[in-house]
Amino acid sequence: MANQEQIDLIRAGQGFIAALDQSGGSTPKALAAYGIEQDLFASDADMYNLIHEMRTRIVKSPNFIGQKVVGAILFADTMDREFEGKSAPTYLWKNRGVVPFLKVDTGLLDTADDVQLLKTIPNLDNLLVRATKLGIFGTKMRSVIHAANRDGIYQVVAQQFEIGRQIASQGLVPILEPEVNITIADKARAEKILKAALIEQLDNLPSNQSVMLKLTLPEVPNHYFELCKHPRVLSVVALSGGYSRAEANERLAQNTSVIASFSRALTEGLSAQQNDGEFDQTLSKTINEIKQASISG
Repeated sequence: MANQEQIDLIRAGQGFIAALDQSGGSTPKALAAYGIEQDLFASDADMYNLIHEMRTRIVKSPNFIGQKVVGAILFADTMDREFEGKSAPTYLWKNRGVVPFLKVDTGLLDTADDVQLLKTIPNLDNLLVRATKLGIFGTKMRSVIHAANRDGIYQVVAQQFEIGRQIASQGLVPILEPEVNITIADKARAEKILKAALIEQLDNLPSNQSVMLKLTLPEVPNHYFELCKHPRVLSVVALSGGYSRAEANERLAQNTSVIASFSRALTEGLSAQQNDGEFDQTLSKTINEIKQASISG
């Protein structure tokens, strides 16, 4: 069950949420960007050990603290591991003051109606019970929108809220992530449809239920400001979505009350070949830049 101290930290929005949730499909790319190519690991077990070593360096870094990084999203494999001899969620909260979240989705269906819905999440209730026992605050799940197709976008939002209600029933706060592909020609129109669909669902939530929204940085600054102020929304966070960190930060700074939840943009510039001093200096600069962009809007 989410505690009030964690709720207050997320609501205050004086930092950003680190997305450390690369899973099976995205892990090889994340490791390659970190300087570890696929020929350096022979199995999935080796791959997950290497990505955990990278994540451990990140969360132990001096500036990875709740005054700057208010939350971190974990992959299930990471949730079940340890940092510095403590369970990963416990270490994040007790040692770093960072609120732990869990990625619960298991991938996307093929594109239909210009969107990709979530695959069925097997044994979700069991996963949520385990996550709660380990101290997880909330969850995240990602769908993708590839065009301004009203029917498709409304399907994405309806599915996100349906699963979100199941998650909330276990006492966790769901982050709903209907990502809009940044490369599409009708992105602004898709975002207009998406906002209308989100407001419709939010207005129908019971008064004792809150969600978080993770959204692509919009074409029109402050497009989602109405969502930030909705009484059922704890926080609106932004994904980098393929933008460089510099562009993502620039766009983020133009959106009042939206904070970052970056993955690739957070780890940009980090390398397995860096010594600890170089690594910490690079990450510190990144953290400070993303925090500033998060709180400057």
